[in-house]
Amino acid sequence: MSSSPLEVLIVDDDFRVAALHAGVVDAVGGFVVVAQVGGIAQALTAISDHPNISLALIDVHLPDGSGLDLLARIGCDAFVLSAETDGGAVRRALRSGALTYLIKPFENTELARRLSAYLQYRRILAEPTLEQQAVDAALGALRFGRASREIIETGSRTEELILRTFADRDTSMFADEVSAAVGISPPTARRHLANLVASGKLAMRLRYGATGRPKQEYRRSPGPGAGRS
Repeated sequence: MSSSPLEVLIVDDDFRVAALHAGVVDAVGGFVVVAQVGGIAQALTAISDHPNISLALIDVHLPDGSGLDLLARIGCDAFVLSAETDGGAVRRALRSGALTYLIKPFENTELARRLSAYLQYRRILAEPTLEQQAVDAALGALRFGRASREIIETGSRTEELILRTFADRDTSMFADEVSAAVGISPPTARRHLANLVASGKLAMRLRYGATGRPKQEYRRSPGPGAGRS
């Protein structure tokens, strides 16, 4: 998978919610928000202006129509983030190509986890040929926010070194601190940290500083089936 950040489009008519989602995308790393828009027409314009968008975060209820109608027209991966709880809407979203459906309100960490899992999904499916185990792991990452532990991680030696920095289960660190401790670049650290969260070996939560922009804080998972805060 390319080391360039994946371009993200946010489609939500509440600018405060859109800004919050953009902050989470920023905090995860590996992504760049190229447009925040409030409707279908604006979304189509943004897609035309930014042909390399990889992922769209789409609300269902928009001023000029349903975000579900947009899914089949965007030509990129999509998450639906909506307060709509109707089962038919969820089925239609998934049938139309949404990779996941998050019901508002949800914790910021839940979106961050799904974004990290999406990076894992992209990394697994970037291989030229795939075995069933890898396909299952990629789909499992999207469905459950984590990939199978049985998948052998690329760069596992680096991830072993990262895990050693969390020898004490009470230790918590930000990505830039892990980067300095292990001697790797911050983008590389964030990529491996995302893998470790997706595989359940580390847990992650968002911490807010004075600027209001969240940062991801990592620690050892408390036990089997963890990886969530």
